[in-house]
Amino acid sequence: MALPIADYALIGDRQTGALVGTNGSIDWLCLPRFDSSACFAGLLGTDEHGHWQLCPVGDYEVSRRYVGASSALETTFTTPDGVVALTDVMPPYDGRADVVRRVRGVRGTVRMRHEWIVRLDYGAIVPWVRRETVDGEAVITAIGGPDRLVLRGPRLPRASDHRHSDEFDVAEGAVLTFSTTWLPSHVPLRGLGAIDERVAAAIAEEERWAERCRSDMPHPDLVRRSLSTLRLLTDAQTGGIVAAPTTSLPEDPGGERNWDYRFCWLRDAALTIGALIEAGYTAEAQLWRGWLLRAVAGDPGDLQIVYAVDGSRRLTELDLPHLPGYADSRPVRIGNGASLQRQLDVLGEVMIALEQVRQATGHADRSAWALQRALIESLARTWQQPDHGLWEIRGPQQHFTHSQAMVWAAFDRAVRAVEDFDLDGPVEEWRELRDTVHAEVLERGYDAGRGTFVQHYDTTEVDASLLVLPQIGFVAGDDPRMLGTIRAVEEDLVRDGLVLRYRTESGVDGLPGGEHPFLACSFWLVSAYARAGRTDDAHALFDRLCGLANDVGLLPEEYDAAHTRMIGNFPQAFSHLALVRAAFDLRGR
Repeated sequence: MALPIADYALIGDRQTGALVGTNGSIDWLCLPRFDSSACFAGLLGTDEHGHWQLCPVGDYEVSRRYVGASSALETTFTTPDGVVALTDVMPPYDGRADVVRRVRGVRGTVRMRHEWIVRLDYGAIVPWVRRETVDGEAVITAIGGPDRLVLRGPRLPRASDHRHSDEFDVAEGAVLTFSTTWLPSHVPLRGLGAIDERVAAAIAEEERWAERCRSDMPHPDLVRRSLSTLRLLTDAQTGGIVAAPTTSLPEDPGGERNWDYRFCWLRDAALTIGALIEAGYTAEAQLWRGWLLRAVAGDPGDLQIVYAVDGSRRLTELDLPHLPGYADSRPVRIGNGASLQRQLDVLGEVMIALEQVRQATGHADRSAWALQRALIESLARTWQQPDHGLWEIRGPQQHFTHSQAMVWAAFDRAVRAVEDFDLDGPVEEWRELRDTVHAEVLERGYDAGRGTFVQHYDTTEVDASLLVLPQIGFVAGDDPRMLGTIRAVEEDLVRDGLVLRYRTESGVDGLPGGEHPFLACSFWLVSAYARAGRTDDAHALFDRLCGLANDVGLLPEEYDAAHTRMIGNFPQAFSHLALVRAAFDLRGR
């Protein structure tokens, strides 16, 4: 049975990632990519939908940590008879994917249980499993369609009723290393080789990367872990960053607000660039920039808001009826229908990010500018149309204030590109459009009676996305209109001290049920407080939000304060992005 979300930690090879529970069970793993089908899908069902567990027999207490600044996870089990440490790590993908699990006896002798249940295609397929000998080594292989998983180790579990299990003793000083390797099923099985050197090199490289992060901000260790998590959620080959490594972890347990986040949103990729540059990772930002430019290439009219990790565009949304869902939350979905939505804010975030790269590097890529100019020229013809907004509303399209403010940002950054880097373009036309959009938002997106910006032009409701207007330069953080917006958000959207995206009872999203406070929105309020001069409030809220991270520094999409539990897909890139942004907004304040 799946654990509470907070009890999981993420390991990964920057091609995919696994969720490891405090009970030593890997309950979620898609191979070989984040958006591939899962071979361990117990997170969305039961153990019979696939998991891999190593834990003591009987009662135990647990503590865990990441090894230094790396993504190698060390879980320590303390039993009445002794202590064992389990280290989980995934070396970098190199045509194969490896999950390495090392059991080390620390004190006494501990009886361990080992269970390996492979179910391919999200738990739907029982593979063909057999014992083989490869280069003189006994292994267990599981094959189904294009996938082959190979279990190696000093003591292999025994088969019984479509599962493999074993019990064994681990004495003080003993070390047992197990690994599961994914390979295409058509590739000859040979030459698996040693993995110790790959593991050591992976840990050392991750620690070197994290040590370069700036530390002159509050909660620097958590900022560093957030940046490392964002890197872990990024495909090292393509540069695409997934919103989360999971699908269908519910926003409302038992409800239908269950979405697949294993894809790359332009918005998230763009915001990642900003976070990296601010943290001092200018060179690394180029990888994300390359993905952005490749993903959006083509006819501007074909621009999508979300793509697959490799930039593919077809993300057909399907239900998986054989899975009962996390906490009985159905449907379980793969794919994401939001790929067909129109969201005007996306181009604004892309233009902001590419402007940040230009400013940080002092270099303007004129071939990339040709693509950006085509996108801006298309926006000049379509910006007055309604859209679905950044929250991917599944109700009627609206003129969302945040979207229109991001249209202003897109034109503003286009003007800056011409002014600061001598790039070519109809700058006078863009200046006029920028000013026209700004005036329209102030007229139609602002409620003078209440003194607040509004969610969209035809409502008096507010939306947490309005909190980012100072971040993009649309309005000063201490402007009276912004101060009024902060008050309105506090009055309408703050629940148990945390911020909702919007009031679902307004019916704007066209979906039944509710949701819980969205952590990114709460971090946006931190930034808004800081820019409004409410420094004490900003630090107090930031401290509280950092305290909501789990024991290894990971954050979900939402948080249910009433039941003190994490909600939604996990770990969530958007939450970690917003944490980094808020930390830098608080720097020196």
